[in-house]
Amino acid sequence: MTKKRERLQVIRDILDSIRKTRNIKPTRLLYSSNLSPQMFKEYVNELISKGFMKIDIDKKDKKTFSLTPKGFEFLQEYKAIENLIENFGL
Repeated sequence: MTKKRERLQVIRDILDSIRKTRNIKPTRLLYSSNLSPQMFKEYVNELISKGFMKIDIDKKDKKTFSLTPKGFEFLQEYKAIENLIENFGL
């Protein structure tokens, strides 16, 4: 049985998926986040409301998600914390 992901790990996974593609469609992000549709919607709404990501709508009303500077900063800080934990062998 696999270990359940912590909330911050899920947030990191969502933001990292967006960072890798720059703009990602909602369905593709849902699949890459490996969450149920309801949980996915809750996380996305929270991340948008807190300014970590945004919805972009093109001329054909197609939605994509992209990171804000705050989202990029979160990923950098999260990576620094991961490195700190790894350096102490925890």
